[in-house]
Amino acid sequence: MTALGYTALIIGLLAIGVAAGYLAARTARHRERRRPEGPTVAELLQRLVHTTNNGIVVLNRFGDVVLNNPRADELGFVRDNQADVRARKAAEQALESGEPVPVDLSPLNRTSLRGRGPAAVLGEVRPLGDGFTVIDAGDESDAVRLEATRRDFVANVSHELKTPVGALALLAEAVIDASEDADEVRRFSTKILHESTRLGTLVSELIALSRLQGAERLPELTTVEVDVVVEEALGRSRIAAESAGIEITLDDPSELLLDGDRTLLVTALSNLIDNAVSYSPPGSPVSISRRMVGDFVEIAVTDRGIGIDPQHQQRVFERFFRVDPARSRATGGTGLGLAIVKHVAANHGGEVKLWSRLGTGSTFTLRVPRHGADAEADGTGEQNAATGSELAGSEQPGGEARTDAAASSTEQGRANTRPETDSADGVATVETGGVR
Repeated sequence: MTALGYTALIIGLLAIGVAAGYLAARTARHRERRRPEGPTVAELLQRLVHTTNNGIVVLNRFGDVVLNNPRADELGFVRDNQADVRARKAAEQALESGEPVPVDLSPLNRTSLRGRGPAAVLGEVRPLGDGFTVIDAGDESDAVRLEATRRDFVANVSHELKTPVGALALLAEAVIDASEDADEVRRFSTKILHESTRLGTLVSELIALSRLQGAERLPELTTVEVDVVVEEALGRSRIAAESAGIEITLDDPSELLLDGDRTLLVTALSNLIDNAVSYSPPGSPVSISRRMVGDFVEIAVTDRGIGIDPQHQQRVFERFFRVDPARSRATGGTGLGLAIVKHVAANHGGEVKLWSRLGTGSTFTLRVPRHGADAEADGTGEQNAATGSELAGSEQPGGEARTDAAASSTEQGRANTRPETDSADGVATVETGGVR
């Protein structure tokens, strides 16, 4: 082929390349114009799954996690890319039956929950075909707590309100019958005032307890100074203590911080102080101590009172339970104070612990996570288990009375996670755990 032929061939190939490039660019521009603006359907579906308030998890036929959103991790039924055992079993049932299967994925270890962690996680497992299943679960804690509060409120209030209301009616009749006797009118009027005050206190504490149990959304947690909480609680109880001739002593300021609601914490601590004052003989001391134990701040209230019988120690945190009903009537107690303390502690991710011995006294310790503590369920469980092992091989406190709150609080910190630990000398340590 001559040089002219090669030149013509090259020019022809170049022309073909230019034409092909022009056609390709034109086609690309045409497709770009036809493509709709905005995200694709797949992208929208991904956004939907990741922003929904429910936890979504897709499992394959082997129970492996194929897809999950962040909410599933928050609700706790996906850990380290592994689905909860209950979810996997429900997925197997859904695959076998081809029908949706309801599943309860509520946390099993309630004592390790932080603050307002979900207490009731309920969901449904649905088959997707080809061996895949989807778990759709949400936090139903508010609904469960509300129903429990409503049920308990009706049962308890109908019983507890009968006594003061009936007493008021009888006293009013007595005043009418003794209308001509000024001394009798004054005496019955004083009793009416006492019963009406007790009735008002009972209603106020019932409302507070219903809020703590979920009937009303709790306030957001803020950084709280422990020393401020102690001072405010002491201020509320100082008059009652002075009237009973009881001196309340404090340890040195701690400058400790915790995450919580100051009003609720002050209420809980003042209830513990009032309880110590009410069950202590006149002239006996009550002490308050503060310290840090691991990731928890402990505030201990110690009295030298009558103590609590071991058979009653498990029940003192129940609503309306009174160790000494006669003393409660005399002091105007409602039997709700320790129940409120228990729920305040639980809603802060903590607990309240009891150490008591008949004839020696009692120590109630309020434990709340310190400021910024990043408590994880597994770590907390391991730490508690280790503490329990140490307690199993150690002696409980001896028969000598405590001289300060710190000594009792130290023994309080050695308690394990079991509800009650008996020792050879009959002393028991009771913990409320994360009860809500």
